[in-house]
Amino acid sequence: MPDERQLVERAKKGDGDAFEQLYRAYVDRVYSYIAFRVRERELAEDLTQEVFIQALRALDGFDWRGSLAPWLLRIARNTVVDYWRRLGRRRDRALSVAEAGEESDEDSLIGRMPDMDGEEAVSRAEHALDRQRFAVAAAGLTDLQQQVLALRFSAELSIKETAEIMGRSEGAIKNLQHHALRALKRQLGWDEESE
Repeated sequence: MPDERQLVERAKKGDGDAFEQLYRAYVDRVYSYIAFRVRERELAEDLTQEVFIQALRALDGFDWRGSLAPWLLRIARNTVVDYWRRLGRRRDRALSVAEAGEESDEDSLIGRMPDMDGEEAVSRAEHALDRQRFAVAAAGLTDLQQQVLALRFSAELSIKETAEIMGRSEGAIKNLQHHALRALKRQLGWDEESE
C-alpha cells in the first residue's frame, strides 16, 4: 500500500481507489470513537458514514501534518457534537436506554445462546454485561472526560493527536486522562477505597 501522504494527494485529485484505501485504514477507529460517544450501533454507523462524506468534501482543504487521523477524528468529534445539538438531546441517552431495557446487540445475543455451547454462552454473556456496565459507568463521566477516553482508547490516538483535536496542551490531556480514568474506576467500584 502506498504511504498515507501519497494516498491523500491522490484522493485530492479525485482518485476514488485512494480514498477507499484511506477509508478502510480509518473506518474502524472513527467508528470506535463515535460508538463510544453515542452508544447506539446504528447511529454510530450512520455518523461514521457522515464523517467520511464530510472528509471527502473537505479533503481539498486538508494540509498534511504527518497523519490524517487527527483531522478525521476532529471531523468525527464535531459530527457527534452537531448531532446532539441538532436533536437537542442530552448525552445521557445511553443511560436511559440501558435503564429502559431497549434491546441492544448484547440483548439479542441471549436469544442466540441455545445455539452455543455452555462455556461460550457464559463467556459472551459476561462480556455483554461488562460492556453494558462500562457504558453506564462512562455515561457518568463529564463530557471532556468521555472525549479524552474515546480519542485515546477507542480511536487509539496519541496524547499529542488528542491535544490537537481537543485544542488543549499535552499536559492538560494527560491530566484530564488521569482524572477520567480515576473517575471511571470509582464509577465501576474499582478504586482502592472499595477494596
